[in-house]
Amino acid sequence: MIDFALVGFGLAGRVFHAPIISAVPGLRLRAILQRSGNDAARLYPTARIVRSMDELLAIEEIKLVVIATPNTSHYSLARQCLLAGRDVVVDKPFTTTYAEAVELIELARRCGRLLTVYQNLRWNGDFRTIRALVESGRLGRIALYEAHFDRHRLQMRPGAWREKAEPGAGVFFDLGVHLIDQALVLFGLPEAIMADIRSERSGAVVDDAFDVVLHYPNMRALLRASMIAPGPDLRYILRGEQGAFVKYGIDPQAQALERGEAPDDVWGREAVDKWGTFYVADGSATNVETVPTVPGDYRLFYSNVRDAVLGKAAIDVTHEQMLNVMKALELARESSCKLYRLAWH
Repeated sequence: MIDFALVGFGLAGRVFHAPIISAVPGLRLRAILQRSGNDAARLYPTARIVRSMDELLAIEEIKLVVIATPNTSHYSLARQCLLAGRDVVVDKPFTTTYAEAVELIELARRCGRLLTVYQNLRWNGDFRTIRALVESGRLGRIALYEAHFDRHRLQMRPGAWREKAEPGAGVFFDLGVHLIDQALVLFGLPEAIMADIRSERSGAVVDDAFDVVLHYPNMRALLRASMIAPGPDLRYILRGEQGAFVKYGIDPQAQALERGEAPDDVWGREAVDKWGTFYVADGSATNVETVPTVPGDYRLFYSNVRDAVLGKAAIDVTHEQMLNVMKALELARESSCKLYRLAWH
């Protein structure tokens, strides 16, 4: 049994980490750092509730610490845990800068500790389906990959740290980090990156929309998000020489977790009417197939972490991948800042 501690009990800790950790055999949620409030004690009565990092790190049985706090604190908290001899999982994004990411990874290597990032959307059913489809070769040579993470919310959230003008805030570091990670998993490093990261909603002080293009030889990956997207809920388009795939609808895990549901034997299964469509090019005709969505399962991330801690498996989200994502985030921001402005006369 591996004893975990969770730092932070906001949306990320309460919804996306604690229920998943608790559902994985071999893991025990031993302690939760919630600086104020009693939600953690009510929902996880067997866990010890602490109010400070010093109190948490004084619990000798804790092997691994999960950091699910605002982005600006990721670096300092991860560093503190590594120096205290703990393995560490950090919620995405890893840090707010590439330099911080490099420093933490070097520290983890010197300390001989596990360090990884919670890129849970790799275990969304839609992405698992697309990954299998790409690896099967059925699409042929791919010319276009388009991934969306759109929402429709016009109102700001007063007091929400993600909507304050501070490092790591905004939709790009919240959702763009997922889309970039997925694209790099599928296609590797691009030759170039172009981006337009912007604010679309009236009154927004941080970015709430982006268009990022990853340039590959004879292929483009378009990554897009907006908070002004009333519909339809397009998620993925892939076009290849032998076929195309189109997927609408979001993976059901996040909404189930937000409703307070716990992972079970039928977890992550998508409704049949949400399955994607494969268009098979056959000469002058196009045949249409429905592709069943592979069940999504965030538990697979923590099962892998468990096995890696025990020395039974290599970690899925590697240091190299973590650094590549952070570099891509910074290059995209740099590209967006250098957009040419045309002066019309």
